Amino acid sequence: QVQLVESGRGLVQAGGSLRLSCAASGRTISRYTMGWFRQPPGKEREFVAAVSWSGSNIYYADSVKGRFTISRDNAKNTVYLQMNGLKPEDTAVYYCAADLVGSSWYRSASYAYWGQGTQVTVSS
Repeated sequence: QVQLVESGRGLVQAGGSLRLSCAASGRTISRYTMGWFRQPPGKEREFVAAVSWSGSNIYYADSVKGRFTISRDNAKNTVYLQMNGLKPEDTAVYYCAADLVGSSWYRSASYAYWGQGTQVTVSS
C-alpha cells in the first residue's frame, strides 16, 4: 500500500505561482509513475501531468504546458508540481496519484493510489 499526502494548498492571484508537494509513505515510489490530476468545481477530474519512475518521461496536459513543471525526488519519496502563470481556470482540487502505469498515464483509472487532494484557488 502507498499513502499519498498533498501539501501546498493556497489562494493566489492570477499570474502567481504555487508549488504542490506529494509525500508518499508505506512503500517506495521509485518504480511508480506519478501523476497530478485536478477537479475544477462542478467538473470531472482531469489529467494535469505525469512523470515516469525514472523521470525520463514527462507528460503535460495542453492546458498547463509551458506553465507547470512536474518533478520527483525518489530519495525523498516525493513528487512536486510547480505551477507558474496561474489562471483562474486552474482553480481546482489537485490530487497526486501513483501506480505502475504503462502507456495510459493520462487516465485516472490507471492509478490505484490517490492522495486526499489539496485546494488551489486562483483569483482574477
